[in-house]
Amino acid sequence: MMTVTLQYYAQLREQARTSGEQVSTSATSLHDLYEELRARHGFSLSSDALKVAVNAQFSDWSRALRDGDTIVFIPPVAGG
Repeated sequence: MMTVTLQYYAQLREQARTSGEQVSTSATSLHDLYEELRARHGFSLSSDALKVAVNAQFSDWSRALRDGDTIVFIPPVAGG
């Protein structure tokens, strides 16, 4: 198990009912972690609709998680 810090924005923040949290996970990739969180919080967006950043750098979904990572799932932004 490892502990990671998560930050949520826009639709994900509303669905998680928080702007961030620390979680302990046995997920091995960002994709696996998102699917775990999707089941927990009921996120309606699939991972292919999001961008992901780890430690302030955009990342590939297959990246391995490391203890202490800070992860931001970035939903599409509607503009006007």
